[in-house]
Amino acid sequence: MAPDSEPTHEPIGLRTHPLTGLVQGALWAAAASVGLVSSVFSRDGWGAMSSVLSLLVALVGGLLLGMGFGFGTWAFTRYVIDGTELRISSGVITKASRRIPYERLQSVDIAEPLVARLLGLAELRIEMAGGKDSRTSLRFLRLADAQDLRRVLLAKAHGDTAATVEQQRTIITVVPPQRVVIGTLLSLDFLLAAFGSVILLGGAIWFDQVIVLLGGIIPLGTWLIQIVGKRVLQQWDFTLSRGADGLRIERGLLSRTSQTIPFARVQGIAVREPYVWRRFGWQRLEVDVAGFAAHGDDDSTASSSTLLPITDGPLADAIIAELIPGSAVASVPAVPAPRRSWLFAPIGWRYRWVGANQRTFVARQGWIQRTTSIVPHHKTQSVELRQGPIQRRRHVATLEVHSPQGPVDADGRHLDEHDARTILFEQLERARAARG
Repeated sequence: MAPDSEPTHEPIGLRTHPLTGLVQGALWAAAASVGLVSSVFSRDGWGAMSSVLSLLVALVGGLLLGMGFGFGTWAFTRYVIDGTELRISSGVITKASRRIPYERLQSVDIAEPLVARLLGLAELRIEMAGGKDSRTSLRFLRLADAQDLRRVLLAKAHGDTAATVEQQRTIITVVPPQRVVIGTLLSLDFLLAAFGSVILLGGAIWFDQVIVLLGGIIPLGTWLIQIVGKRVLQQWDFTLSRGADGLRIERGLLSRTSQTIPFARVQGIAVREPYVWRRFGWQRLEVDVAGFAAHGDDDSTASSSTLLPITDGPLADAIIAELIPGSAVASVPAVPAPRRSWLFAPIGWRYRWVGANQRTFVARQGWIQRTTSIVPHHKTQSVELRQGPIQRRRHVATLEVHSPQGPVDADGRHLDEHDARTILFEQLERARAARG
């Protein structure tokens, strides 16, 4: 009788840092307090509680609940690195085991929220190919451990299991903080918010309507703070570098993010040129990266679609040419929107055109903010022609070249209907040939 085979047991695995609970508690406390900040100014608390006491209760309650949840999560979270996959086990009541084969890894990023950064900790964010749950994360590790783990995972993803040293990277550019600040102050949304605040303040003083001032200045002030926070704090010390695995972006003043954009995952590029910026030759580059759009771009430590927050034209052209070879916009023959499309855009119709060369499809629109969208043919998912009743009477149609969801919007709006139909079939053939 053959002896019974011994049961195989999975290794217990490694834990994240024990201060994870403290960081999670601080994050919850901050989130619980943000919604009550306005109550301090309006003096409106919870029931009979004063606004300051309500804020204090929210702060302490969020901290205690977050710490309890964080320590519970930390106690039941383990991760294992073996020869074929990364395994993450978690769950207090319901156990879950996430298995991530190395060949499905797309990128591994490091995020340092402010509280975690003060404690020398970081979150490891792992992107996989496909699926709505393509991201998983490890909260929180020592920064050095997170960097080592990222290096190991990327090496295994590329089949280089012996790589244990950080690869050499070439700095492409560092965006000076003062340029980020100036660009923010000259952006259209900031100018509108600032102008609205001045008008509202002047009107409230002139008509002696303090209540009206409070009702309007708080939303406008919040808008200004959001603009500054997103454009200045998040993009502070913005560093773009190049390595064998792709471009790496490091940014942030309070919370710091290190994000990798693999070359193969670039789906398209959008070039944005606000009216004032064009006088200085400045541009902003945004990129469609497979998987990033599903997670949003609101969190200061989230994966961002911003490739360069502000840059000069020659550097922008060089980066676009590196990511999408053969995409020189100047060499693309333009098919403009006809004059009869003025009904849909009385001024903007003059600035709309589409075109294609052997490598890319290009669409441009906008006169207050000019936007040029560039999509490689082999990244085209589908092409659609739309024509509403008014468009049919004007003999125009809208052509949409679909790429993964993101900032790139390669649409030809209100083109001549014959031009739009011709371009549609030509783009389908280009996409088919490029994928072949």
